[in-house]
Amino acid sequence: MQPLTPLAAPVDPVEALRRIGFLLERARQHSRRVEAFRGAVGVVRELSEVEVAQRAEDGTLTELPGIGKSTAGVIGQAVRGELPDYLVRQQEEHGGPLVEGGDAYAAAVIGDCHLHSDWSDGGSPIDEMVLTAVELGQEWMVLTDHSPRLRIANGLSPQRLAQQLGLLARIDESVGDVFTLMSGIEVDILDDGTLDQSEEMLGRLDLVTASVHSKLRMAKGAMTRRMLTAVRNPRVNVLGHCTGRLVTGGRGTRPQSDFDARAVFEACAEHDVAVEINSRPERCDPPDELIELALEAGCLFAIDSDAHAPGQLEMKVYGAERAERLGVPMERIVTTWDADRVREWARSS
Repeated sequence: MQPLTPLAAPVDPVEALRRIGFLLERARQHSRRVEAFRGAVGVVRELSEVEVAQRAEDGTLTELPGIGKSTAGVIGQAVRGELPDYLVRQQEEHGGPLVEGGDAYAAAVIGDCHLHSDWSDGGSPIDEMVLTAVELGQEWMVLTDHSPRLRIANGLSPQRLAQQLGLLARIDESVGDVFTLMSGIEVDILDDGTLDQSEEMLGRLDLVTASVHSKLRMAKGAMTRRMLTAVRNPRVNVLGHCTGRLVTGGRGTRPQSDFDARAVFEACAEHDVAVEINSRPERCDPPDELIELALEAGCLFAIDSDAHAPGQLEMKVYGAERAERLGVPMERIVTTWDADRVREWARSS
């Protein structure tokens, strides 16, 4: 993964708006601010260059639905060949490194096994997630929108997931050799350890990330049995944010689930299931001591973004820093592998 080069004048209005949205997401700014710029991208894309230039000159951009004072200012300056002031400020404030350290690991991470689109609780279309990943120097991603029972996250029914698979195939074909878009799901691990999606649909996917989202305070014995059942399921490839903890952020904090981590990680190693290093700062999951335990157990790892917006895809640098600092061998990190190797591993695990 590589950081984006700061934009310089002249810049296309759409690119200026996209970059501002990316930087706001990267800095975890309020979603309403982000939506203003992401929404303006869609409006401008529907117009011809001539109309955009004419409206900028006439001062009528704000007459368009979804274009406010700030977004109109960005578009107007870009049309005039200037680097928009708003973009300059965002690049200065939020364009620097997210974390110190982990550079070699961040450069080696070329894929992502856990991210979301607006098909579930993400904020952007699939093609925008793909385009941003390409710009970040990524080579592949697995789209893992939520499964049905997570209704608060607009989880995908088997029917919607089947529809999504067709769209993924078309997008993957459109990017050719530049990038590989794989099909996947973040499937909910139910109370008894079964998976929240039909066996038939899971069998059609390239990769399955399985996570616990409910009853996180379940008793230790029951939670351990729940996780072991899921890890032993041959459809599961990655164990997502295994403790469920929250350490910071707008949703507050949440303690980690209580389970026999050694038993779970030994099962992961036995069944070739990768333990996710979830890179979201509010999760930082698993904690360092559990990564060390998983290392000792012989586990594979997946450094994932769990991105819900394009600007969050770069958050994998947080996971990369942790992996480097804790001495995780790079060859045991599946997100450093090429797409063909990942597909083969997922099929055989």
